[in-house]
Amino acid sequence: MDTADLRIALFSGNYNYVRDGANQALNRLVGYLMREGAKVRVYAPKVEKPAFPSMGKLVGVPSLAIPGRGEYRFPLMLSPGARRDLAEFAPNMIHVSSPDIVGHRAVSWARNRFVPVLGSVHTRFDTYPRYYNMAWLEPAMTAALRRFYRRCDALVAPSESMAQVLRDERMNYDITIWSRGVDREIFNPGRRDNAWRQSLGIADDEIVVGFLGRLVMEKGLDVFSDTVDELRHRGIAHRVLIVGEGPAREWFEARLPHAVFAGFQGGGDLGRAVASMDMLFNPSITETFGNVTLEAMACGLPVVAAAATGSESLVDDHASGRLIRPGAVHNFAEALRCYIEDPELRRRHGDCGEKRSLDFSWDRINQAVAATYLRLIRTKARMRG
Repeated sequence: MDTADLRIALFSGNYNYVRDGANQALNRLVGYLMREGAKVRVYAPKVEKPAFPSMGKLVGVPSLAIPGRGEYRFPLMLSPGARRDLAEFAPNMIHVSSPDIVGHRAVSWARNRFVPVLGSVHTRFDTYPRYYNMAWLEPAMTAALRRFYRRCDALVAPSESMAQVLRDERMNYDITIWSRGVDREIFNPGRRDNAWRQSLGIADDEIVVGFLGRLVMEKGLDVFSDTVDELRHRGIAHRVLIVGEGPAREWFEARLPHAVFAGFQGGGDLGRAVASMDMLFNPSITETFGNVTLEAMACGLPVVAAAATGSESLVDDHASGRLIRPGAVHNFAEALRCYIEDPELRRRHGDCGEKRSLDFSWDRINQAVAATYLRLIRTKARMRG
């Protein structure tokens, strides 16, 4: 059996209606599998105007906008039509990428038919409540996630640090790495564009601290803005460039009145925006990998990041960037100060990060997932006798 024999049913809570690193990774995976001859069907919420076209056939499932975060949708059920389509497709592999109701139904469907299930972990859902004053919910959420992931035959995580967290929390014990790749055509130091910086009012000799990502509180926007305040209070000259959109933009703009907000950037424009920074500051602890960290490294930027899952597996502390205790505003500010004031340190650590980014090839990374599918199918067949 090889990749061309695979028939994969992929279940996602957000396959393409809002753009983020997780669903772009899923679409890249599906594209790779289809090029290798596999059959793939995707079951996920659909909207009238998705953020980008889906890779592969997308079958819609009923969903509801999440209160307070209307851009996201919560899958409600595996409808009769979706169940019929799933039965006709007859997958030999189920891949669930979000621990929601439809994900649970997909796992039950597979277990009743002795079809193997792979779960992919894309974000630290259990850390989200603390950003919305509901930290008391975290133990219950961790327990619910454990129930979901232990019903899967195996998990894939995007970094070894995240895999270890999952093992420590007893989510599953068959965990392999599905890393992330970076498009070197888009992300490279040659994309730096001083004319574009000037169009935003940033002079060539100004040092830019950049933020890249969706503007939502769980990305550490409070820590980012507090750290920038610390730099200003200490009289350290710098500029702040924010690349991204999201529901917290108004809050973030009020907290950072002197920052430049470039909005959403895509494709080559995104590569230009990242390469035109002088360093990336990523205080988030919710990512399981940290696509933005890798993209910045590919552009030759040093990265100051929270010492948390994702960035820990990418950034070599004191070599390609700094890993700082989450929430330690003073320490974040000091790390940024060193890069702002020392151009040779920026160059040396940026070069180291760029070399590290060369290890991440999308096809090689996605082949690891295909190999995991095939292993689980063979194991299930042996168990069946």
